[in-house]
Amino acid sequence: MNVVRHGRFQGRLEDERLVTGRGCFVDDLKLPGMAHAAVVRAPMPGLIRGIDARAAREAPGVLGVWTAADLAAEGAPTRLLCDVTLPRPNGEPAFKAARPVLAAERARFTGEAVAFVVAETRAAAREAVELVIVEMDEMPVVTDARAALATGAPAVWDEVPDNIAFVWQRGDMAAAEAAIAAAPHSVTLESHISRVAVTPIEPRGCVATVADDGRLTLYASTQSPYGLKGALARLFGIEPAQVHVIARDVGGSFGMKAGAYPEDVLALHAARRLGRPVKWIAERSEDFLADDHGRDVWVDATLGFDGEGNLLGLKVRFDMNIGAYLSARSVAAGIGNYGGVSGVYRIGPTAGIAHAVFTHTDPVGPYRGAGRPEATYVIERLLDMAARRLGMDPFELRFRNLVPPEAMPWHTGFVFEYDCGDFPANMRMAAQLSDREGFARRKAESAARRKLRGIGYANPIEVAGGPFLKPGTDHARVTVHADGSATVHAGCMSTGQGLETMFAEMVGRALGLAREKVRVVQGDTDDLPGGRGSGGSAATPTGGSSTTLAIRAVIEKGKALAAEMLEAAAADIEFTEGAFRIAGTDRIVTLWEVAAEAERRGEVLAGQAEFTPEKVTFPNGCHVCEVEVDPETGAVVIDRYTIVEDVGRVLNITLLTGQMHGGVVQGAGQALLERFVYDESGQPLTGSLMDYALPRADFMPEPVLETREVPTRVNPVGAKGVGEAGTVGSLAATVNAVANALDVDHFEMPATPARVWAALHRKA
Repeated sequence: MNVVRHGRFQGRLEDERLVTGRGCFVDDLKLPGMAHAAVVRAPMPGLIRGIDARAAREAPGVLGVWTAADLAAEGAPTRLLCDVTLPRPNGEPAFKAARPVLAAERARFTGEAVAFVVAETRAAAREAVELVIVEMDEMPVVTDARAALATGAPAVWDEVPDNIAFVWQRGDMAAAEAAIAAAPHSVTLESHISRVAVTPIEPRGCVATVADDGRLTLYASTQSPYGLKGALARLFGIEPAQVHVIARDVGGSFGMKAGAYPEDVLALHAARRLGRPVKWIAERSEDFLADDHGRDVWVDATLGFDGEGNLLGLKVRFDMNIGAYLSARSVAAGIGNYGGVSGVYRIGPTAGIAHAVFTHTDPVGPYRGAGRPEATYVIERLLDMAARRLGMDPFELRFRNLVPPEAMPWHTGFVFEYDCGDFPANMRMAAQLSDREGFARRKAESAARRKLRGIGYANPIEVAGGPFLKPGTDHARVTVHADGSATVHAGCMSTGQGLETMFAEMVGRALGLAREKVRVVQGDTDDLPGGRGSGGSAATPTGGSSTTLAIRAVIEKGKALAAEMLEAAAADIEFTEGAFRIAGTDRIVTLWEVAAEAERRGEVLAGQAEFTPEKVTFPNGCHVCEVEVDPETGAVVIDRYTIVEDVGRVLNITLLTGQMHGGVVQGAGQALLERFVYDESGQPLTGSLMDYALPRADFMPEPVLETREVPTRVNPVGAKGVGEAGTVGSLAATVNAVANALDVDHFEMPATPARVWAALHRKA
């Protein structure tokens, strides 16, 4: 267990290419004969009485217009996949409420695709969209999960009159309730974790082409090319080899750009019918309407404890708004990481239940953390409420209930089993770095300026490299060339995290060459048998491990060739600093000489490997947030933010810092700014960046960050993952800081100035 002191930061290899305009995003692609597409979207949830596309079909430059009826008549896929078998309350499997490629009889949310237009130019396609007449009747709608569960609420699906898509439950609820009932004290949290829009820098988009032999190729802005390939093959009823997915540069994803969307299917079908490439690029307004949203969970949780602050029992209920349709993404967003409600604490009997609820809203999918921030928010909010009830320092209450390092591995008694970690050391270091002892002085200084100051803590722990019950597999291939360079084909997919730099450095360090000499290739499904893509903080634990094994395979193959070249036994060959040596002698051949010999023989010095972790990993840490509130305006300012994080072995501090900073801002942004809102008729009120607030460059100061290495043994790299850790902790820590500043039991996110001002005046 080591505290890591890092040297200077190094720039990312991909940055020069990206900031000088030499990147290649989907909209940069210009293929010969390429046509352009646009989508007609439902103006409201309602019954579709008819779609008149005659004027659009006759408009200048229009090549084709498709409705749901056209897709069915032409044998195209009409619905996306719905691989969910979880039970409904009556025990029956979940109803297959699959999302249609184009809505037919009814549109279940505003912005749902109802027609697809392809034209010679993007402008012509967008103009033709305006000529499509969609006749609709209003229908009763419900947009809130709790309201959807009420008796008499409008049913999103006739087949599901109670609007419950599925129910998930773990733990002994009777035991948890008995422990809470017997506890001297208890607190209950009723809260709504707001719905958020993902808003990556690069909107979704794709370019579809069809080869003469019928093979489908899709250039896509996706975080999971291999997963998209498999989904498209199933949807079109063809062999996976007949589908080729290529992802080049991707400008952000955060979980949203995984799996197939209707536009991917539509572009491929149109390309098939027209015999030419078809490009579709979303406008920002379409991102707000039709990209999967994140979060949107109602929480009802109770924690029992005694007068000393010992945690005696916990029960949690989630009512998750999954939107209008059900898919595996609904499950990943809601329950895969539910076990995080146990936190890093010793708690008595724990039980949880989750209801996935249909509403007339855009579907909800994984968003940075995919249930992890929600779970951490529950336990960390409850702990602050418990400390307030007991008149105890919230830091001390947390510290006395931590799982000690000597207890590892630790089964929470609920879902997760942690393999390693030193949670007390995280808190001690965070207290020191944040100058916890100086908080009272800073609070007094704020008061002297007529400001309110609050401090919030969170001890996030997250499952990474999953899914939890069946971790995914990643592939990699490393090839060494005679010119002193190497190429890595990675099954991971960078969407901005800097994986090109990470893999280049891994290979460079292992093979004894500069990172600039390593070329990283990603996102082409013809390169490898499969790939993990991006998601679940798995790039380093899983992708880094497959790359490590591929490097080892290269070296072993090189030893055999070097032994022949040196006329020695392979067992006597060692590899170090870019050369093979007969052990105990000065007789060597360089790696490049061996690569040249392989090429002379018509071979390639390469190694390929796959890696599937036996278990997931558990990054963990301690976050400390300090806010200052202006009671006259309600404005909340994050004044200080401190992070101590254990992500296992750290490979590149620059990449880690970028991931942590970005994650913290996303979580804190939701706590203070972000909330996607529908009105009672199902119309979005936050449908653009004029209405939906995102953090900006001056949102918060640069966090103080330190890492602690407690390497995991579940993968050969020793890494636990870092991509989501910042968000997992910052949502809870920021809300806790606001509640502390306002001296209230609880405050609902987002803590906008208007909400804070109103709360202060109600309190006065």
